[in-house]
Amino acid sequence: MNRKSKATDRTPMPFVFLNVATTADGKIAPANRQFEPFSSPRDHGLLLKLRTDADAVMSGARTVDSVPVNLGPGPAKYRRMRVKKGLSEYNLRIVVSGSASIDPDAEIFKHKFSPIIILATERAPKRRIERLQKLGAEVAIFGKTELDFPNALRWLRNKWNVKRLLCEGGGEINAGLIRAGLVHEIYQTLCPVIFGGRDAPTLADGQGFDRLRDATRLKMKAMKRHGDELYLIWEVLPG
Repeated sequence: MNRKSKATDRTPMPFVFLNVATTADGKIAPANRQFEPFSSPRDHGLLLKLRTDADAVMSGARTVDSVPVNLGPGPAKYRRMRVKKGLSEYNLRIVVSGSASIDPDAEIFKHKFSPIIILATERAPKRRIERLQKLGAEVAIFGKTELDFPNALRWLRNKWNVKRLLCEGGGEINAGLIRAGLVHEIYQTLCPVIFGGRDAPTLADGQGFDRLRDATRLKMKAMKRHGDELYLIWEVLPG
């Protein structure tokens, strides 16, 4: 368990890109927060393709607990693509859980092909940390009650040589990264579905911005239509 990062403010940050499928009204799951895939097989192929460009793939504990995912590169053809690009065959896997409340029976722990890093905070009970360590995960502590994303990412670059980090949500993690000014690109698949619901999670939840002038600004880099889905790539503008 790491209580402090050995990285400094001069440690380079990873290039961070988000991948998210949203409904037409911007939701990533229904109001009960029980995720069910609503995008097409083409979108799933994009997910695997984007993983071939990442040293590490990051997701939240709720996603890991509720969906049988392992955050790995997928079938052999995608692993070959990674190797051809000069990356390791299997990406590093990162789960964000401030309280380390990850189900020890989650699918991710059944696959040992690459290291699993848990980013947690000081509010994580010792017993939970020890339980995750027994499963083979490394638990790193950043922040007291809220995750300190800047220091966590510097540590990932310094210790694990993570140069490109793909985040697959959920909304709280996306929002934390965006608010900290750490996101460079957003891949958004806009799907022909409406969930509605004031409590349904969105692409970016969390505290949000109170004023328009503080909002994160985007520039559209690309837009393609496949069937009734729109595939958007946004560049996050500095400042």
